[in-house]
Amino acid sequence: MSHQVIIDPTADKASQYEALLPQISSVIADESDWVAIWANTVAMLHDAFGFFWVGFYRVVETQLVVAPFQGAVCCSRIDYGRGVCGTAWKEQHTIIVPDVERFPGHIACSSLSRSEIVVPLFHKGNVVAVLDIDSTELNSFDSTDSLYLEQLMQILAQKPLP
Repeated sequence: MSHQVIIDPTADKASQYEALLPQISSVIADESDWVAIWANTVAMLHDAFGFFWVGFYRVVETQLVVAPFQGAVCCSRIDYGRGVCGTAWKEQHTIIVPDVERFPGHIACSSLSRSEIVVPLFHKGNVVAVLDIDSTELNSFDSTDSLYLEQLMQILAQKPLP
């Protein structure tokens, strides 16, 4: 079955997320495979917002390993506590980076990335993955993104996880 993301591009960011989250929930409702769930989630986020890069990294022992994503080729593995993704995993909270050049230890998978948000996915109190979103523009992410992406992670936490 084909799905099309329906978002009003003239609406404010909060309204766009409010329209998107139920669509994601609908698409993944009957799916039981985490790869399929995450793949469709990132595709819908990418389609709705036109992010430069959006994807998941899953926790595998002491590293984050790339999982479904949309965008350019990326880093395959990130160590615990390294870069924005590894730091969000270690600190167990969302991190918004207005300018990646100013983030100590930023891992530059692409020189085109200028700002970033990373949101942890929790299961039974532990981070099992992070959602990483990059933009080619400075200051692309704010508390609105954080609020709705954290809500999305709560939806995904109810689904099968790796």
